[in-house]
Amino acid sequence: MRTSTLLENNKKIVTPLKAEPFLKWAGGKGQLLKQYEPFFPSKFNNYLEPFVGGGAVFFHLYNTGRLSNGKEVILIDSNEELINCYSVIKKNVNKLIRILSNSEYMNDENAYYQIRTEEPQNKFERAARTIYLNKTCFNGLYRVNSKGKFNVPFGRYKNPLICNTEKLRSVNLALKNVEVICSDFKKCLEFTKRGDFIYFDPPYQPLSKTSSFTSYTKDSFDEEDQEKLCKVFKELDKRGSKVMLSNSDTKFIRNLYKGFTTKTVLAKRAINCKASGRGEITELVILNY
Repeated sequence: MRTSTLLENNKKIVTPLKAEPFLKWAGGKGQLLKQYEPFFPSKFNNYLEPFVGGGAVFFHLYNTGRLSNGKEVILIDSNEELINCYSVIKKNVNKLIRILSNSEYMNDENAYYQIRTEEPQNKFERAARTIYLNKTCFNGLYRVNSKGKFNVPFGRYKNPLICNTEKLRSVNLALKNVEVICSDFKKCLEFTKRGDFIYFDPPYQPLSKTSSFTSYTKDSFDEEDQEKLCKVFKELDKRGSKVMLSNSDTKFIRNLYKGFTTKTVLAKRAINCKASGRGEITELVILNY
């Protein structure tokens, strides 16, 4: 883990820099880690996260030392731009930092919309574009239209930190021995064995017809997909894997996972056009152990 040095009473104090999500990500689990802590298995072999998103759970397990001792770690997501960012940070974080530090990546509305229209083919420039848009767009959303084009408006922040060098380098260290794959959740079946720990954080089942927000890719995640995910959950259970899944507290989800251990946590709504709709709500955590 990367370290920083502080001076206290003229003595050098070395403190570890935690690896944390490098993107703001809707549905990120940073606020729920303390509530999740009792649910994580005390012992497991390898770790897989098929909807990695911002990676809050992965980074938490890494920071607390539970992914050490030769454990294999596989992070999967179907969002190509997101996985490209992870891959680039792992491969050559310094090159990414040099690109992100370029003066064109400024907190300016005209620059924002110009970069939003661009479609760089170079993977490093693609990653820089994704991080820049995430740091300067409205509410840190990642949303695309039916053609897969990023369409979130400018965020009008005063002074966003577009290139967090220390955080990116800490993430690089965390990803050193991690396999990163762009695919859907079913890919985990190719790797998972008895005793492995899998954490699923899929797009949530909407609480109402008007609350759906699943457009992280051009394909939505509907009830049929939730049912397919449940089948994968049950297959992993048969294999003797340890499986944890987060989702909305709805009758549909409760019925899907009937027979498994169900816990509830309190989460703050982050995405709602009305302030009155941003209170605490219950979410489900489904466990097979």
